[in-house]
Amino acid sequence: MSKNDPKRSISVLMPVYNQATFISRAIKSLKLQSHTDWELIIVNDGCTDDTRKVISIYLDHPQIKYVENKENSGLGAALNQGLGQAQYNLIAYLPADDVYYNNHLQSLIDQLNENSKTILAFSGIRHHYNQTANGKLEGFWLQLVQCLHKKTNDRWTERGELVTDDLDRMFWDKLVVKGAFAETGKITCEWVDHPKQRYKIIREPVGGINPYKLYYGVKQPLRYHTTVGNYIDEISYYAPFRQKRDNASFTGLKIVLVGELAYNAERIVAFEEQGHKLYGLWMRDPYWYNNIGPLPFGNVQDIPYENWQQTLAEIKPDIIYAQLNWQAVPFAHEILTANTGIPFVWNFKEGPFICMEKGTWPQMMELYTKSDGQVYTSAEMRDWFLQFLPEKSADTALILDGDLPKKEWFKTEVSPLLSVQDGELHTVVPGRPIGLHPHTVVELAEQKIHVHFYGDFTHGQWKEWIIKTQKMAPGFLHIHPNVTQHNWVQEFSQYDAGWLHFFKSDNEGELMRANWDDLNLPARMATLAAAGLPMLQRDNTGHTVATQTIVQNLGLGLFFNDAAELAAQLRDPEKMKQLRQRVWEKRLLFCFDEHVEELIAFFKKAIANKRLDVIDETASTIFHT
Repeated sequence: MSKNDPKRSISVLMPVYNQATFISRAIKSLKLQSHTDWELIIVNDGCTDDTRKVISIYLDHPQIKYVENKENSGLGAALNQGLGQAQYNLIAYLPADDVYYNNHLQSLIDQLNENSKTILAFSGIRHHYNQTANGKLEGFWLQLVQCLHKKTNDRWTERGELVTDDLDRMFWDKLVVKGAFAETGKITCEWVDHPKQRYKIIREPVGGINPYKLYYGVKQPLRYHTTVGNYIDEISYYAPFRQKRDNASFTGLKIVLVGELAYNAERIVAFEEQGHKLYGLWMRDPYWYNNIGPLPFGNVQDIPYENWQQTLAEIKPDIIYAQLNWQAVPFAHEILTANTGIPFVWNFKEGPFICMEKGTWPQMMELYTKSDGQVYTSAEMRDWFLQFLPEKSADTALILDGDLPKKEWFKTEVSPLLSVQDGELHTVVPGRPIGLHPHTVVELAEQKIHVHFYGDFTHGQWKEWIIKTQKMAPGFLHIHPNVTQHNWVQEFSQYDAGWLHFFKSDNEGELMRANWDDLNLPARMATLAAAGLPMLQRDNTGHTVATQTIVQNLGLGLFFNDAAELAAQLRDPEKMKQLRQRVWEKRLLFCFDEHVEELIAFFKKAIANKRLDVIDETASTIFHT
């Protein structure tokens, strides 16, 4: 190896986290390079697998340096550690799961040195097993493995600043303003495709903030933004709920939260505010919206899965409160069937039909038949289940939407109506535009009714719908970025009304024929209620539909069969004024805090019933003995 030739000597950075089965292949591919003037800096970023053991045979190599972190610090910090250790002026990257081909470094050096204005050279890559790209892969950023650049004072964005899958935002954008990027046009490396690639763990919908935090053991609140998802700022968003409480303030129940919290996770702070102590025992494979601990708010004490039964025995909780969506069913079932003797309440939202599809219906049914209390999203969902549950199940049931938002988001500062300004009607969709087909939006446009569609992540999922609808109804479909809870009222109150799921029921009042649309209360109901917005839905009179029941009973919205009928109602100023006033008066029914006392009373009933069951079982045993 030559002595620091500024045009040839390369510091190769290898960040690694739990890639023990890949890393030997990566190191071998570097050792086989035709260009031999390199140093390898391995940054073991808190690996919990056999990485340290696997690479021990390489650590005596004179060209290899090794850095080990006790805990995972994130890609950006690991790469910055590597940059700090690098003794050469040229920087390459070899993630532990990727591979160089033998002429990779040499071809990059040749390209970089071809023009003094070039600051970064990049190769073509093999990817997704047998596909290739001669340069940058379409729809992605330059991958670490394909790049070589001149060393600068720039540093990678670290976890404490922003978590993203976008390497442009993390570093490449800092370089591009300082020189040219040049491609070799040669495929000399492989970006290896496998389930634990960082971008897959980070990016929604399979990955996301909760899978990311679980996989990397992240405990602190994050600022998080992927190339497909909504911007998430846990640091500022959860600040109002980060108050620390000493144990003396907890005089109520000890509640173990089991599974996941889904949306509006901060609602559980309402338990603490009423003196109850919370613990968390979380599912192991969350989706992006399955909120689990460590939570960036409140005082929830996490229970390690590895010895959860022993920990429960030490804590002696009063109640297990398991929830909420289909992903949590297997985990909640595991805890239930361990027979801890602790009263167990099951709160299920979405949904039984997915459990059929996923093959978890048997576990779901046992959660209903063997738990001590069951919380249903709607009366219709309860009644649907009670058709085939034991008769006694009606005595252990409560109706409550499980992920209602916290009261702090029900602010009072409203915005002027857009319709007052331009004379046209404006409606909002705070989520998926379910049932609003392009031709439906055209019919609305003919009545001068605008549709405002919110949510960056949702926009990506509905891209073709957006393009087609905007073409068919130009000027009447408006696209807006995601709005978090703290801006719900100010942003959405400017509209005349908001859309619930727009569908035509066909159950004819027969519960056995009901589907999920019929039974569900969509999360957006609380969003619209918080902003005081009348709720829009098709008139499904004669059918059993949960949203129709609650909106009719509380007087919260409009029902119609066509756009002309809707327009006539929206243009009735006195009717709309009274309707908006009624929604505003009823809106706190859609915040979680309003129902905590009722839920605690339900827990206490389950606890009392469990004690009676134990007494009965004991007496029966003595009698038969």
